[in-house]
Amino acid sequence: MKTSLDNRSATQPISQRSILSYGADLPNICSLIGLFCSVLSIYFAVVGMFHASMIGMIWAVCFDWTDGIIARHMKGRTEVEGLFGAQLDSLIDIVSFGICPAIVLLSYGSFSPWYLPGAFIIIAAAAIRLSYFNVFGLVDKSSYMGMALDNNVIILVFVFLFNGLFSQSTFSVILYILTLSLTALNVAPIKTPKLAGRWYYILVIYSVMITAIIGWQWYLV
Repeated sequence: MKTSLDNRSATQPISQRSILSYGADLPNICSLIGLFCSVLSIYFAVVGMFHASMIGMIWAVCFDWTDGIIARHMKGRTEVEGLFGAQLDSLIDIVSFGICPAIVLLSYGSFSPWYLPGAFIIIAAAAIRLSYFNVFGLVDKSSYMGMALDNNVIILVFVFLFNGLFSQSTFSVILYILTLSLTALNVAPIKTPKLAGRWYYILVIYSVMITAIIGWQWYLV
């Protein structure tokens, strides 16, 4: 399928650069740091270190927001660099907000086959939502259709603060219900606000606080 960049190439020349040269673009570096946080989160989830996994997840969100801010404030960034960054960001989102939560759910459920349908639904819905957004974009200047995927992680890490109040089996069911409920909101035909501006600073403060609280809980375990 032809992309918008393919269509442009038919009418105007595009300067060819090496693949890795785009990785040196500052917003893309920020995106890749967020991806690294997600990979760490996946690793810690698989080995059962869920406190560390939650910390990785919330910082993946933080870097996901930061790359866009950097891109908007950079001068002299070309249209091609912007298009490349948008594609990279979308591909990383499927890992950070689709695959990563799915693996957390599977691991917390001791990789029981009963959790496979939930994991599939989370990833499939994330792929569908991101594809929809890549085609249609925002509903208006400040609204999404459906809830943004990064909100899932913001809510999930908060709920995880209370995991010590329940047995693992009980909390795994809570996670199952929560993640599927959030997934339904991701693809629901409802408008949700795009959190920007001062919300970025609130997210940074929230991430620091969550890291401190979960880190303290982890220390007590």
